[in-house]
Amino acid sequence: MLIDTHAHLYLDQFDDDRAAVLDRAREAEVETIVMPAIDVPSIQQAVDLCAQTDGLYAMTGLHPSATEEATDEDFEAVKEWCHHPSIVAIGESGLDYYWDRSFDDRQHAFFRRHIRLAIEADLPLVIHNREATDDILDILEEERTRTDHPERMRGILHCYVDPPAVAERAWELGFYLGVGGIMTFSNSEVDEYVAEVPLEHIVIETDSPYLAPEPHRGDRNEPAYVRDVAKRLAEIKELSLAEVAEVTTRNARNLYELPDADGR
Repeated sequence: MLIDTHAHLYLDQFDDDRAAVLDRAREAEVETIVMPAIDVPSIQQAVDLCAQTDGLYAMTGLHPSATEEATDEDFEAVKEWCHHPSIVAIGESGLDYYWDRSFDDRQHAFFRRHIRLAIEADLPLVIHNREATDDILDILEEERTRTDHPERMRGILHCYVDPPAVAERAWELGFYLGVGGIMTFSNSEVDEYVAEVPLEHIVIETDSPYLAPEPHRGDRNEPAYVRDVAKRLAEIKELSLAEVAEVTTRNARNLYELPDADGR
């Protein structure tokens, strides 16, 4: 059984066939899907889907791109959602330097607020990182030294694409590496990086509807395709698919404190 640790199933790209997408996920033995938030409305959308379908869980948080116009009231709403039973993490938060550098200060401020909230609520933090690796790790390290509960800092470095030195720095901070479609691309070096990362520090994801893995590259991504990510990871690690599924699923369950397929 597999867990897709990061999929935006509430987006309108799935409005026409969401039920079929979920059926295909079950057929691919994807037992659990965790949905990151991008803004306050998306938290409600994700939680609503959780109420309709077993095996779905949600996060609460503001995507870094949303922080340009986010308000204190928005962040208060993020905090309120921490208490909902379907919420298993804070995210996705982080830094994105790819599109617009004009509000870096706001991104940094909101990222720190998310880190502190994750520690206060004792929930894992799922981090969006685009061209901001050093700043993200520096901020995490700074915040860890400032908290009275450093043991609560944990989470996932989503869409991992960095060299092994970054991986080691991340897992020393309590973070798993979320690997997805980019690892399967023939023009990517991510497979070489992941080869040097112990499987005990890895979880798998799709980031649906984005970044579909081979052989679906260019199509809309969906949770069933996390199986293709697991297959490629098994090839890289020279392990069976069953071994990769067992370890990555255990990692995700432990991090998100999810029940197993039998509800335990």
